[in-house]
Amino acid sequence: QGTDTVSSMVVFGSGLPDKTAYRKFKMRLPGNDDFAHMAETLNRRLSQSNQARWPVPDLLLIDGGKGQLAAAYKILVDKGLEYIPIIGLAKREEEIIFYHTAATAPNLEYVKTVDGFVQTSDEFTTVALPHSAPAVKLLQRIRDESHRFAISYHTSLKRTRQTTSLLDGIPGIGPTTKKKLIRKFGSASAVSQTSLVQLQDALGTAKGQVLHDHLNNTEGSGKTGTI
Repeated sequence: QGTDTVSSMVVFGSGLPDKTAYRKFKMRLPGNDDFAHMAETLNRRLSQSNQARWPVPDLLLIDGGKGQLAAAYKILVDKGLEYIPIIGLAKREEEIIFYHTAATAPNLEYVKTVDGFVQTSDEFTTVALPHSAPAVKLLQRIRDESHRFAISYHTSLKRTRQTTSLLDGIPGIGPTTKKKLIRKFGSASAVSQTSLVQLQDALGTAKGQVLHDHLNNTEGSGKTGTI
């Protein structure tokens, strides 16, 4: 939805998830541009520093169709890594998509023997296997795991932003005071439910009153008491 945009990288080896190798990325590019964010993710994953720290994958699986695959493949070419096999998994029909002109294109003779069908355009080859095929099920599992990991990270970022924003922009309540309040009461949400007496005990009479009034939309009312 254009806020807290994230992407995820999951890693499988021998058909099994390697969760220690998972990585998450908070997008630096603004907005909600799937192709641009796919390119950003691969650009960061394949930076010189990360290539030194993380193994080069045997196969890159991109969540998406031709547009997402094209954005990702361009990064491989720009970095001289087009030898890394890369495929896309399109959601609607769970079709496998790749550049048939790439040096890493798979041998289609095997595909033709397992009741799949192959469609070739100027750049892309699309392979549709039965949804019951073990290869498709494995790719689906990897894709679904990437969704789960990304959603978990997005939820965490959104929750943090929503709770910390309760204490943002209040006169006299800076980063140090926010940390003090959250350390004392447990969370920004808990602070918002704290009585005036408790806030004044923690911050002093004047600052406690300001915070209480702001959280309860009664700034300038002069009200006192507890909530």
